[in-house]
Formats: sequence, C-alpha cells, structure tokens
Amino acid sequence: MLLILLQVQTMYMLPVKTNVNSSSAPLAPCLPDQASALLALKHSFNTTNGDSTTFQSWVAGTDCCSWDGVRCDRRDGCVTYLDLGGRQLQSSGLEPALFGLSSLNHLDLSGNDFNNSQIPATGFERLTELRYLNLSNTNFAGSVPAGISHLKNLVYLDLSTSFYVVDFDNENHVMYYTSDSIWQLSVPKLDTLLADLTNLEELHLGMVDLSSNGPQWCDYVARLSPKLQVLSLPYCSLSGSICKSLSSLRSLRVIALHYNHLSGSVPEFLASFPNLTVLQLSTNKFEGWFPPIMFQHKVLQTVDLSENPGISGILPTFPQTSSLENLFVKSTNFSGTIPVSINNLKSLKKLSLGASGFSGILPSSMGELKSLELLEVSGLQLVGSMPSWISNLTSLTVLQFFYCGLSGPIPSSIANLRELTKLALYNCNFSGKIPPQLSNLTRLQTLLLHSNNFAGTVQLSVFSKMQNLTVLNLSNNELHVLDGENSSSSMSFPKLEFLRLASCRMSSFPEILRHQGKIKGLDLSDNQINGSIPTWAWETWNGSHMFLLNISHNMFSSIGSEPLLPVHIEYFDLSFNNLEGPMPIPRDGSVTLDYSSNQFSSMPLYFSKYLTGTSFFKASRNSLSQNIPPSICSAVSSLQLIDLSYNNLSGSIPSCLMEDVSALQVLSLKANNLFGELPDNIKKGCALEVLDFSGNLIQGKIPRSLAACRNLEILDIGSNQISDSFPCWMSTLPKLQVLVLKSNKFTGQVLDPSYNTEDGNTCEFTELRIVDIASNNFSGPLPVGWFKMLKSMMIRSDNETLVMENQYYHGQTYHFTAAITYKGNKMTITKILTTLVLIDISNNALYGTIPKAIGDLVLLHGLNMSHNALGGSISVQLSNLKNLESLDLSSNELYGEIPQELASLNFLSTLNLSYNMLSGRIPQSPHFSTFSNSSFLGNNGLCGPPMSNQCRNQSEISLPYDSEKNSADVLLFFFTALGFGISFSITVIVILGRQR
Repeated sequence: MLLILLQVQTMYMLPVKTNVNSSSAPLAPCLPDQASALLALKHSFNTTNGDSTTFQSWVAGTDCCSWDGVRCDRRDGCVTYLDLGGRQLQSSGLEPALFGLSSLNHLDLSGNDFNNSQIPATGFERLTELRYLNLSNTNFAGSVPAGISHLKNLVYLDLSTSFYVVDFDNENHVMYYTSDSIWQLSVPKLDTLLADLTNLEELHLGMVDLSSNGPQWCDYVARLSPKLQVLSLPYCSLSGSICKSLSSLRSLRVIALHYNHLSGSVPEFLASFPNLTVLQLSTNKFEGWFPPIMFQHKVLQTVDLSENPGISGILPTFPQTSSLENLFVKSTNFSGTIPVSINNLKSLKKLSLGASGFSGILPSSMGELKSLELLEVSGLQLVGSMPSWISNLTSLTVLQFFYCGLSGPIPSSIANLRELTKLALYNCNFSGKIPPQLSNLTRLQTLLLHSNNFAGTVQLSVFSKMQNLTVLNLSNNELHVLDGENSSSSMSFPKLEFLRLASCRMSSFPEILRHQGKIKGLDLSDNQINGSIPTWAWETWNGSHMFLLNISHNMFSSIGSEPLLPVHIEYFDLSFNNLEGPMPIPRDGSVTLDYSSNQFSSMPLYFSKYLTGTSFFKASRNSLSQNIPPSICSAVSSLQLIDLSYNNLSGSIPSCLMEDVSALQVLSLKANNLFGELPDNIKKGCALEVLDFSGNLIQGKIPRSLAACRNLEILDIGSNQISDSFPCWMSTLPKLQVLVLKSNKFTGQVLDPSYNTEDGNTCEFTELRIVDIASNNFSGPLPVGWFKMLKSMMIRSDNETLVMENQYYHGQTYHFTAAITYKGNKMTITKILTTLVLIDISNNALYGTIPKAIGDLVLLHGLNMSHNALGGSISVQLSNLKNLESLDLSSNELYGEIPQELASLNFLSTLNLSYNMLSGRIPQSPHFSTFSNSSFLGNNGLCGPPMSNQCRNQSEISLPYDSEKNSADVLLFFFTALGFGISFSITVIVILGRQR
C-alpha cells in the first residue's frame, strides 16, 4: 500500500527585541547569570555526538550574546533567543538552569535526543515572555507539564514527532519515526493545556497521545484557540468527528489530521475558510459524501483524503484559477468519470486517483499536466489500454496503475519516462510480453508488475542494467521466470531489498540471491521448487533483518540450516511444503510464523527466548505429538493467534492459554487428542474472539469464567465428551455469533424454566447466527420463547462485514472456521459468511410440536430438526423462510399433509421429510419436483411424484388428526384398522413409540 506523507512545515519567525537606536546607548553585554545558565545547558549535552561545531563559540568569559544560536536584548543583556534546533545533540534530560533565561521569547531545542526522559514538571511557567516553543523530535516522554499551559504569550507550539513511510510494494511498507517509540508524550487533558494559550496561532502535536480526550478534542481546540492558523495533529489517536464549532476558526491555513481514528463526514464549512491551503485527512475512518466544492477552492494546494474507504464523491469541473498542487483520493469510494477539465490544474505535481469506482476512459487532457511528478490511477470500470499520452509526462517520477480495468500490452514508449523511480502496474488486465525497453529506465528503484496477464519467458538477467532497482515484483502472471545460472551475472545484479516471484513457474532456488545481502523481503511462494534451501542463502542473510520470507506452496523438503536460524524474519511462511523434523525458528525473533501443512514433528524448544514477540503462530496439519509444551506460556502475553489444529497433540490444555489472555484472540486446537477439563480461571480483560476445541476428548463442563471473554464470537467445542446443561449463561456475551456444542453429552432442556432469574437474564443470544447442538441428550419440548429471542436471525444489520475474519500483521487474514452439518454433509466452513444462518438440533430427545415462531427467523439458510420425537403437523409458517436452502425434519413423528406453501421456497435445494407419518399429496411445483424419492421415504400416506404410489383423487384424503394427539395414539389407530393379523414388527414399533 503506497502511503505518501505530506510534511506540513512552516517557519514562524518572531521578532527579537533589540535596541534600534544604538547610537543613544551602549550595547549591554550578556549578563553573567545568563551566560552561566547557557554553559550549564552546554555541559548537559554529550558534545561527542551531534554537530561538533555547535558549542565552539560557547566559551566562558566571552559575550554570550555572540554565541552560535543565541541572541540578546542589547538594552539589558538578557537572552531572548535560543536556537539549538537540528543539532542532533544528546542529553539525559533537560537542564533546569535553562529556566533562568526568563526573558526568552524564542526557544528551539528540536532535533536533539533527550533519551526518553520527561520534560521537567516545573520551570516552563517562568518563561512568561515565550512566544515560540519548539520541542519537536526530542525523544521526550511522559505527560506534557502544566507549566507550558501558563505561557500566555505563546504563538507557536511544537511538541510533535516526525514520521514517514517507506514503501517496498503495495503490501509491504514500514513507518519510521524519530523517537525511540511512539506515544512518548501525552496530553491527558487538552483543555487544561490550551486554557490560557489564547494567542496560539500554530499547534503541532504530531504523535502526541491525545486518546484520553475522546471526541471532545475538537471542541477544546475550537473554543480555546480562536487565533489558530495551523492545526497539525497527525497520529494522535484522535476519535470522533470534525465538530461544528471548528467553523469559528476562520484563520485556519493548515488542517493536518491524518493517521487517526476520526469518523463522520467532512463538513462543507471547510470550503469557506478563505486561507485554507492544506487539508490532510488521510488514513482515518471518514465516511459520507465529500463536498465537491472543496476541489474548487481558490487557494487550496493540498487535498489528501486517501485511505478513507467510507468517503464517497466525484471530481467536479476544475476551475482555471485552481491552486491545487497535490490531490489524493486513493483508497476511497470516489466514483464517476475523471473530468476533461483536469488539465486546468496547471500547478499539479501529485495526483492520486486510486479509487476503484472510477469508470470510463482516461481523458487525454491529462497528458497536458507537464509538471506532474506522481500519477496514480485505479478504477475497476476503466476501459481501454494504457493511453499513449502517458509518454508526454516526462517529469513523472512515480507512475502507478493498480486495481484497474485497463488491458492490453505496455507500450514501449513508456521507456521515454527517464525520470521514473517507480513504475507500478499491478492488479489490472495488462497482457502480452514485458517490453525489454523497460531496462532503459536506469533510475528505476521500484518495478511492480504483479497480478496481471503478462506471458512469456523472462530472464532475471534482463534487469541487470537497472542498477538502482531495489524492489521487483513479477508475481501472479502467466510468466515463466528463469534465473541466470552463472555467478558473475548474479554478482552484477542490482542490490535488491524486495524480490517477489510468486507463481512464476520456477523450479529452482534463484541463484541471483547468492549476493543479495541487503534483501529484506523474498517471496517464492506457489512455485515448483523442491529440495533444500541452499546453505549459502543462510550465510548470505546471516544477521539480517527481513520483513518477509515466504516459500509456501512449494515442494521444499529441508530448510537447509539448523533449527535456530541466524536472522530476524518478521513474516515467515513455510506452509504447504514437505518439511519435517523440528520447526525452525528465527534466532532474532518473528512476528508471524506459519508452519501449516507440513510434516513437522515437534514445536520449537525456544518459546521462552525467541517467541516472546510473536503475534501469529500457525502450525495446523502437521505431525505434532505429545503435549503442548509448557514453554508456550512465556509467549502468550504477545500471541494474538495460535492454531495447532489437526495434529496428534495429547495431554491437557495448558491453563495459560485461557486464563490470562489479554492479547490472544484466536485459539484453535481442534482435531487433536487433548483430554481433561477446560481451565476455569479466566481473568477479566480476556481478548479471546475464537475458541475451537472441537474433535478432542475434553470432559467436564464449559468453564463459567468464560463469561469474562466479552469479545467472544465463536465457540466450537463439538465432538468431545463434555457433560453439561445448555449454556444459557453465555447469552451475556454480546458478540457471540457461532455456538457449536454437537456430539457431546449435554442434557436437560434447551431453555430450562428455572433459568429465568430475577435479574432478567432470559437466555437471549442477541447476535447468534449459527447454533449446532446436534447429537446430544437434550430433551423436553422445543422452547417457543427461545426462538423468539434469536433477533439476529430475523433482521440483518447494515453494518456487518461479509466474512468473519481477523486481519493481522503484513495483511495476513485469518478466516474463522466452524465444523457443522449442512445439507446433509459434514463439513468445515473455512470462510464463515456473516450472512449464513443455521440451526441444527438433530439427534436429541426433543418432543412436542415445531414452534410457529421459527417462521419468524426469515434469515435462516439451514434448519435441521431430524432424529427427535417431534410430533404434530408441519407448520405452514415455515414457508416464510424464503432464504432456506436446507430443511431436514426426517425421523420424527410428524403427521398430516405437507403444506402446499413450502413449494414457494425457491432456494430450497435439500429437503428431507423421510420417516415420519405424513400423508396426502406431495406439493407440486417445478422446484419441488426436483427432490428425489429419498426426501419422502417412510411416509406411507404420501402420494404423487416423486413417490411411486399415485394419488387416488385430485386431492388425497387425509385423516383429520388432532394436533394435540400424540404419535402413539396415531399408530394405535392404524393398528386397529388393519386388524389383528398385523405382523409382530409393527407391534414393536407401537411399543417403542409409546416409550419415546
């Protein structure tokens, strides 16, 4: 993902008090106490680091007013100006003697390192004349002291930390910032800080933590800073929306609120700010319609809305008077066509039209933007080939077409763009061969051609002329990539940092990597490479820091190294190979480890030492046996996902995996041989979202302390030996959507009347979408009231995501799974759609009639009530379930006719009404006639297609059964009618029916 950071920098020069009539009075030298304070400040810095010339003029006994970075009021010799900005000096803390310079009106200590120390709690309140204070990029920590809030004359305040993003390709980027860590400075009460700073014109708090202020931050700024011209609060963990009261700040020139959690719409009143030049709102959660009038603002130079998927809008007709220099709508919901008038933006340098909703043909007028340095275009409905006018934009340094509908070959004329440093043409429909003329782009640093339809054979040696190339991605095309075989060609190959050759039909490990010691990312997934990773590869990478190493979906049989690898690999994917033995582990740590679908026999023995920073650990479908090692507990504090499913693990579940899990979100141990009881001392703050223990030998009860896991969405404990009652107490979990209890030893009623407690807890599962309690020993009548409480099966929320999943580091997506029976087949749903709604209560001892309330669950896709003792007739209300795809009522004691209305269920593809006592004509419709004879077997009273027995009349006469009669009475009626010559087997059925 390309993230372009627009640095908003302003220089605020304040006048220094000097005596303009120097002839009337002698110039006063620097006062001794002022010089003493400055010398103390000098000695607090480590003079061996940073700019060695900084303090050369700071010599005791000389006039401090002439020292570098110092100015004085020549009337009294007091220091009024101190500028040590950008000197890269180091200090263990800010020297308190500085506060003796009480006449300072300008103080700049930016760009120096104060070693994560705190700003002194007292002292700043003494600098009452201060108008300019710059402590940016100083590596201070802790809360901003109250003393700064007393500087009533302050016009400029900068406490920010700078950051920037380096992109390797569309999936890999890294953010750099000048402090040791983020959130070092915080302002718990912004209103307290700003209360007396009513003269403030510029406020820069980038990367200062303002999260505790909530959405009120905006009103605080608007109410307490009436003269504000620059509001720069990027990466401050802001929430809420842009408040209406901000409209009072008519002097605003710069609004920089990028990298926050802001939501709501972008207010139109911003267009009325006469001096607004920068509107930087990227990487937030804004939504709604963006006012097109903003693009027609006369002085606005930068509009950045990128990475706000909820913002929609169109590009208007651009006026000739536009001052726009930077326009970004990447990763938004903008749509429509790109206007021909875009050529009116004569000053435009950076244009990012990266919204998938753009359509039509790119206007040729874009070729007139001669000053354009960056052009990004996407749009799934864009048509045509790459326009020829692209080659006219000779000032371009970045050209990017991505997620677009453009097709055809890359024109060779693109090689005319000699200034290009990045060419990214990915996830479009480009085809043909990669033109060899691209090798003439010798300034190119990044070349991304992945996920297209390029074909042919490519020799990696063709890129040797691009000596500045650091990123190359040819993945997921129809290419056959061949490696240069001789060592000399690999030595002359450019020094790459990222190389991605996934799905390139490669059969051997690339020889060019032999001399790529700077490689930070390597993707060779989905090829046919077998054997071992060469030993020289680990020797080349020894001690390196890699963001990505992906060799998944190959035929590797050996890692080619000792299990302890001599590297740091943030994203390490070995899945879907033939690797065996102990799992290898990066010596210097890893964030993501994926060992899935191999033949590994043992987990790393180094959890406690090398996995303490791991977040994602996936090792499903291997040959792991024995117990889960206790050493895994040392990594639980950082692990967010553990998947050890489909192995041969035995023993009990370590208590640490459940009891104190403030980070762990997903725990899947399904399909092993684990036994014992589940830990039951789960602490408050539990972060678990998915628990899957299905297919083990676990006994006991569901731990009641699981109620502490307020984020739990999926609980699957099917196919174990758990003995418990129906867990109505879990209805207190507000996000629970999937509950699978099948194939255990649960007993009692689904809704025991005794559960209705005085606190009003009525077993109401507000979000439940999938419930599977099949193959247990539940008994009693079906609870009408319980079905009425399944509101999430009646009304679909508009704010739902389509798939139940979590996003992790490096864009890794983990799809939640569940093992269920659907349409008569046992299956594991590997991608649970939030629209899927199922109920399975089969194979229990439930009796009574089918509640009519089930007809209100209109979102149901599957309903299985088979193999119970349900009686009465089939409720006509089931015909309300228009989304129903599977209905199984087989092996019950249902009687009466099949409601003709069921024939209106057009999505119904699986129907099983067999082995009941139904009678009458089977409903006739083109859709219903698709069901086979097996859907109706064991119902001797049914007639008509597809059954062989034909109905005697137009409508088969059925007996007027009383819905209150039980099934034994019905069978007894038939027994009497047929006489005493009936066989002994039917007598047995009557007896069993009565017992049931």
